[in-house]
Amino acid sequence: MRKLSLFAAPLLSALAVIASAQDNRVFNWTPANTETIPMEPASWRGGRVYYPAAGGGNMHVGIEARYPVTIAMTWADEWNTAMQHPDAPVNFNFLCLKEHVTSTVYECHLPSERPMIITFRDERKPEKPVVSTIGVILGPGVRQFISPNDLHIQYYSWSCVDNCVLPEFHSRRILNEKYDVTPAPKVYSLMTPDHDGQELSVKIKSPIPLTVALLPSHLADQVYDKSVSLTDALSQTGCKERGVQSMSFNCTFNVANGSQTLLILPDITFSGHKKANVEVETVKCVERCDLLPNQ
Repeated sequence: MRKLSLFAAPLLSALAVIASAQDNRVFNWTPANTETIPMEPASWRGGRVYYPAAGGGNMHVGIEARYPVTIAMTWADEWNTAMQHPDAPVNFNFLCLKEHVTSTVYECHLPSERPMIITFRDERKPEKPVVSTIGVILGPGVRQFISPNDLHIQYYSWSCVDNCVLPEFHSRRILNEKYDVTPAPKVYSLMTPDHDGQELSVKIKSPIPLTVALLPSHLADQVYDKSVSLTDALSQTGCKERGVQSMSFNCTFNVANGSQTLLILPDITFSGHKKANVEVETVKCVERCDLLPNQ
């Protein structure tokens, strides 16, 4: 049986349950904000800055322009440096360059967590020669636009579109007791699982070896009443340990298992006063539980 610490097991269980629920979510590109940028011939403009996670990320933008434009991604810090030095020549490193665009869905995989900005250049030739500096083509003193090229930008975000609201799970301690060990089985009625894969984490500390088992409650009652032997009952569960004195272990259950009972009894005959400690934790649904698959 897989061994986990009492405190790690509920966390892993919660992550597994949430991950399983998230598998049902459906994501797609959804419209976010829009922007319209008026452009003059040969001008450059910057749009949204993107902040990819470690390892990079994707972006998705709808573009509509009256006249052809060139679209490319460049490093945001290089762009900002150019803004701070408007008289310096333009020298950007471009990624995902796409030319002659009037209508497109522009996509690019950004390579790292380094911020990037989407840029646009009007491909029309200017009426007069211009110097290739940010100060000329982006500065506040830009002359009145001639034959404006209205660039319409539809930004998108990668968002959940279906099965977006998920149940919420919390780790709960449901048993923490020091008890007197006796020859008779110690029985704890614990819970009925509320979702498939629900995990229980059990921690035992005892001065003598114990058998510990998690059984369906009706089976544990039959063992206690001696209408079913312990051996027969243990053969019907995979969640059991023998010879336990100091151990943490975990088990998973399905709703079909019904209510669960923890059964503990000594493996040896003994004399004198003995006390054992038992702790049990589980990960339970606490919010939006009606969204669980088995509900």
